[in-house]
Amino acid sequence: MRFVLVLLACSGLLLAATVQKPPAGIDPPASIGVGPAMDYFKTEAPIFAARCSVLRTMIGQIRPHDRPSVIKARQQLIECRLHYKRIEFLLEYFFHIPARVYNSPPKYEPEEPDMEYQHPEGMQVIESLLFEKDPAAKKKELMDQAEAVASSASDLPALIYHFQAADNQVLESLRLELIRVITLGITGYDAPLLKTGIAESCEAIRSIGRQLQPYLVPGEGRSDSLRTFLQKTLSFLEKDAGFDAFDRLSFLTTCALPLQRQLSLFIAEKNWELNTRPVLNYKAANLFSPDALIPEKFPGAAGSNKAEVIRLGETLFSEPALSGNGKRSCATCHAPEKMFTDRLPASMAIDGHTPLKRNAPTLLYCAYQYQQFWDGRAATLEDQVRTVLHDPQEMSAHDSLITARLKGLTMDTIVRSIAAYIRSLHPMNSPFDRYMQGDHGALGSREIKGANLFMGKAQCATCHFMPLFNGLIPPDYQLTEYEILGTTGTDDLSKPRLSKDQGRYALYAFPFYKGAFKTPTVRNSAETYPYMHNGAFHNLEKLMDFYNKGGGAGLGIRVPAQTLPAEPLRLSKEEIRDIICFLHSLTDRLPGHS
Repeated sequence: MRFVLVLLACSGLLLAATVQKPPAGIDPPASIGVGPAMDYFKTEAPIFAARCSVLRTMIGQIRPHDRPSVIKARQQLIECRLHYKRIEFLLEYFFHIPARVYNSPPKYEPEEPDMEYQHPEGMQVIESLLFEKDPAAKKKELMDQAEAVASSASDLPALIYHFQAADNQVLESLRLELIRVITLGITGYDAPLLKTGIAESCEAIRSIGRQLQPYLVPGEGRSDSLRTFLQKTLSFLEKDAGFDAFDRLSFLTTCALPLQRQLSLFIAEKNWELNTRPVLNYKAANLFSPDALIPEKFPGAAGSNKAEVIRLGETLFSEPALSGNGKRSCATCHAPEKMFTDRLPASMAIDGHTPLKRNAPTLLYCAYQYQQFWDGRAATLEDQVRTVLHDPQEMSAHDSLITARLKGLTMDTIVRSIAAYIRSLHPMNSPFDRYMQGDHGALGSREIKGANLFMGKAQCATCHFMPLFNGLIPPDYQLTEYEILGTTGTDDLSKPRLSKDQGRYALYAFPFYKGAFKTPTVRNSAETYPYMHNGAFHNLEKLMDFYNKGGGAGLGIRVPAQTLPAEPLRLSKEEIRDIICFLHSLTDRLPGHS
């Protein structure tokens, strides 16, 4: 992949100005754990900076056709990453903007709503360049990246100049770091090629334990429970059987999720509760609980959970009077009995014979998104509903005609009610969900193997983030991700040709959006075929074959901005079957449907 670096011009004062200030009404700064956390940072930050300086030197020594020099640089990058994880909790929470130079994804991530963006930079970009076929040919890009990381790391002490924080902020930074381990660390999101996610998670948990020590009271029940699960979680990670072989389901159910629960109870009982990430429900038992994320906190959703509004929306969802010809409803393309899809490659237009441009995705779980439609052109579900109603090819509705048919209902009421009903479609009662909540008979051995592959070797969970398995990025869950897969026009991979659909590029003509589509949930994917924006893949076997081969670029198609790694996953046929078994275990039971 090609990256251009813009170096961060940041003085100590500029960095210090980006610190997240304590919200009004929280307890005074530096009461119990803030001081020890700062002392820890003062010790660890220079070590990280020294490692980054050595990395710069190692990269400078890379020579053409000299594989040992590349291996040395990779090894030093691993050291940098491990030391970064020791201070990640503080940097990501209090200094999120400056922290981007260290560990941002190796792709463009525009900030909504202004679409401001910075060029990819940091250790993840260095990793991608070090794993190209000829890293020496990318020497200048590598040196630019290494210089940016090393220079910024040397200025880390300036971050805590006149730093002020409170205990509840430190504790929230730790609970977010734990979510980061659960969703990103063990899946290898930060280092998919180095495959150091387990070792990095170990460093992060060790750091969490270190920061919690000042708060724990010996002999106090909750403190002792928290300490027990910290040690259990750390011990599990320290055994590290290797990235591919790591048993993620056991780790989550026996260690990480109970630890998350104990930490939440500890914070609540000590009255140190603080929630600056409103989508997250800290009162939930754990991240995989049905109430862990709050749909009413997403754009436009306030007040949409009223039962009478949802009931009206459910009625209107199947109401043909909403269409211009009086024959078509929302349920035509999003049939409840088909998991709210129509199982067509592309839905039919209102004329009954012209196919629309794209596949109709499931509406299940779309409440947990920041944009709607494949290209994200609608900011809210209300915008989506209104757009579909007015589209001359879809519902072809005219406000005056519809309101005359449905006496007493305004278009605003209709739109708001249908959107409220769609937001209620998040059952989270699949066999996988039951397993995660303690019913260990809900999954068989193949589903368990598939889940571990999905979260590990197959790298599926680095785009389909837990617990929703869509593109909502943890731990903040404040951004929906778009990916460029090099999707083909058909599922005949012996003669691959790129889909002509430009995706999000049609809305925002940035090169890094050419062929970009929102990452959908894979929950209920066993029942929502065919797949991709164009419905080109007729079954999960063909879809997995596409991913296993490295997407379009892996198939030999030129896709310059592909975000999916082009390197083959090298999954065996049995492993693919296990992953598909796991995907079937994500199938919900809907009321009134078998």
